[in-house]
Amino acid sequence: MPVPKDLIKIMACPKCKSDIEEKDMFIICKKCKLAYPILDNDIPNMLIDDAWILKDAEKTKFKHEIKI
Repeated sequence: MPVPKDLIKIMACPKCKSDIEEKDMFIICKKCKLAYPILDNDIPNMLIDDAWILKDAEKTKFKHEIKI
């Protein structure tokens, strides 16, 4: 189950406060080029310290094996 679209609309990147978008298993911010993992298919981890560099997420085709 993806992150609800109405939640994505009101969320912002915690680092730069820009709009974000969902891409497979990540929430991405194109402005600061960070990718925040989505855990258990529907829990966005928006901690800056846990964010991936966008290029690293692209290399994995926006997939990860992180579990909570």
